[in-house]
Amino acid sequence: MKILVSNDDGIHARGIRVLARRLAEDPGNEVYVVAPDRERSATGHSLTLNEPLRVGHVPMGENIAGAWATTGTPSDCVKFAVCALLDGMPDLLVSGINAGPNLGGDVLYSGTVSAAMEGALLSIPSIAMSMGERSPKYYEVAAEFASQLSKLMSTFHLPRRTLLNVNVPNLPSDEIAGVAITELGVRLYNDTFEKRLDPRGKAYYWLTGHVVEEGEVEGSDVCALRKKQISITPVTFNMTDRHSLTRLGQWQELDTLSGSWQHLASSNVRAESSQ
Repeated sequence: MKILVSNDDGIHARGIRVLARRLAEDPGNEVYVVAPDRERSATGHSLTLNEPLRVGHVPMGENIAGAWATTGTPSDCVKFAVCALLDGMPDLLVSGINAGPNLGGDVLYSGTVSAAMEGALLSIPSIAMSMGERSPKYYEVAAEFASQLSKLMSTFHLPRRTLLNVNVPNLPSDEIAGVAITELGVRLYNDTFEKRLDPRGKAYYWLTGHVVEEGEVEGSDVCALRKKQISITPVTFNMTDRHSLTRLGQWQELDTLSGSWQHLASSNVRAESSQ
């Protein structure tokens, strides 16, 4: 199986190296790594459009088929790997292992999840792997789970443009209380901007704050991690609120606005054609 590995913590992060080497140990796996040359956390699904990408080979051990670092974002790395570096499409993409969780609303900002989503958009079965704490010790546990999960991916066909978002407790394997299939929690942040002064007395601001995890429903990824479970959440890029589609269709005031807007548009067209 040809596996592409990427992340947002950078190619020199411990998580990606433990992951790539563990996947490369499995017979039949051909592992390639394409990752940012430095940490690119919380870059979301951004792409580099206004400057060139630079790419360089990075040695990662004899079992790794090839490894490259780019100056781009995690999404850049996946797109560039598939479109320019690799000979043929990967059978699987694994992003991570992230140093910290990606739960609930984190997926909107996470470069780890965005790399996996880029793979899903390219019709590659994709997994985002994250650890449950910011200073994790047990990358090997998550890497072992990624290895076992990767072997199952060919037996379960994910819907198109859907990825698996996996969060692993930062615990020894014998302390993990199983695996839970979950939905995304909320996991919002109480954001503040801390004002500081540089050595020349000029103000700058640092985003700080803390996570708010109250009110999480049973069955969410947040609750699973609290119970020392590995959470697996299917995530798709389509964020359409289906319930609101029906409600908006029944909103009479919106029908009135639509009619008046069409009338205004027709009047503008007639005015322009008469000039």
